[in-house]
Amino acid sequence: MEAPAAPHVLGEPMSSSVPSVGITVNSPGQMLELGRRLARLLRAGDLVMLNGELGAGKTTLTRGLGEGLGVRGAVTSPTFVIARVHPSLVAGPPLVHVDAYRLGGGLDEMEDLDLDVSLPESVIVVEWGEGKVEELTDDRLNVVIHRAVGDTTDEVRQVTVTGLGARWAAVDLGVLSA
Repeated sequence: MEAPAAPHVLGEPMSSSVPSVGITVNSPGQMLELGRRLARLLRAGDLVMLNGELGAGKTTLTRGLGEGLGVRGAVTSPTFVIARVHPSLVAGPPLVHVDAYRLGGGLDEMEDLDLDVSLPESVIVVEWGEGKVEELTDDRLNVVIHRAVGDTTDEVRQVTVTGLGARWAAVDLGVLSA
């Protein structure tokens, strides 16, 4: 598998205390590998918010996370079931994969999913989570995937990973581009 390309600057950092890294991903295989690398940084209690256009690679990244975490079951888009739980096969945390695309409101609308109950013992990944799950915890990873839109076969993605909160303050996100 190809490794993700070296990091690049996507603009001024939000703050010197907010860890952030920009990565160019050139193929679905690299997106899977990025997910595997990211999985090495995750532990029970982590919330990962994925945002990007349709077809940007959110589910592909999550599939790599699942592989890296060693969870059971095929990681596929949970668009119609809203959430899937993938138990660990290696005594690690389960992966809770949520697709909030069809949910309009904030955390209140997601209350039935009991994410607040699952969070302490799970890694929760929420596609389309912006504006919907931030209230779960101050400590989270925000992953934004940009791709060219329109009639294009371009596989290049610009991925920005930003750690928010005390949990991520000292984590070297630069290892994601190694």
